[in-house]
Amino acid sequence: MFSKIRSLIFKLDPELAHSLAIKALKINSFPIKSIKKSDSLKTLIFGKELINPIGIAAGFDKNAEVYNSLFKLGFGFVEVGTVTPKSQYGNDKPRVFRLEEDEALINRLGFNNQGSEKIYSRISLNKPKGLLGINIGPNKNSENRLEDYILCFKKFHIIADYLTINISSPNTENLRDYHGQNQLNELLSAIVNEKNNLNSKTPIAVKVSPDIDDNNIDKIAETLIKYQIELVIVSNTTDRNRKNLININKLEKGGLSGKPIEDLSNLLINKFYKKLDNKVKIIGVGGIDSGKSAYDKIINGASLIQLYTGMVYQGPNIVNKITNELIDILNNNGFKNISEAIGSKN
Repeated sequence: MFSKIRSLIFKLDPELAHSLAIKALKINSFPIKSIKKSDSLKTLIFGKELINPIGIAAGFDKNAEVYNSLFKLGFGFVEVGTVTPKSQYGNDKPRVFRLEEDEALINRLGFNNQGSEKIYSRISLNKPKGLLGINIGPNKNSENRLEDYILCFKKFHIIADYLTINISSPNTENLRDYHGQNQLNELLSAIVNEKNNLNSKTPIAVKVSPDIDDNNIDKIAETLIKYQIELVIVSNTTDRNRKNLININKLEKGGLSGKPIEDLSNLLINKFYKKLDNKVKIIGVGGIDSGKSAYDKIINGASLIQLYTGMVYQGPNIVNKITNELIDILNNNGFKNISEAIGSKN
């Protein structure tokens, strides 16, 4: 069905098309194929068993409106947000651009969301039927970004299965300064102290930029281990990597996602995997649209994977496609369970 109407959808503004997709998910109007379940895809994380390691990345369900509908599509876990303490409009429109020939998107949304109070209330009234991550960040005009992270942590730690500290969006000015060792130390120290004060057991993830050098990888890995961070998400969108793109929208400012960042993401996952020595699990993101691309993330060191742009181009049954292909790939490579394949390229 999606393949038949995709050309019509792609005539719409990307942000309008996304809004319509959210509305369709709210009323469960997508015809869903039965998701193939297999012991080979069962994944254990934080003491919970997932039917598969495939998640939807933050940015799709920004306001936590359709996470249970996404579970019905077959996603093993869902991450909502990015959520900021106060609601904000984000950057000026237009701010999302398709690059069809490149199977990519560029966005400069700028953490548009309805704010922590409304989103907390919505999740509290609609219990998640699967593993739910909540991605948090600071308001654009915040006078104290560190305090914004703390406020969101305090608000959401009770209802989240894990909380993601987003330091990597290219669309919030100077946010990536937190990749610096001193700034990251200060941020994680404050969050971990707050976690201890609250006697919270909620795991913490940190979402990093793909635009970091090897020296920075070493320092970030050391800091994640130091503060016993449970997850690192590798990676966010890039404001680079435009050289080989075809579509004219490559000239737009913002974060690039989709197929053009697949190899960059895989390389970064592999480097983090070697540095983290299994002390921090990795969620791999970037260019996933098939069983093969998902498998490449796993063998490079990802324990879980997330997608977004792939669903924009392939529609809501992408999870079905990936799971079927991934089961065959694991069988052909002699793996009884996907956990055996993690980091096997090394």
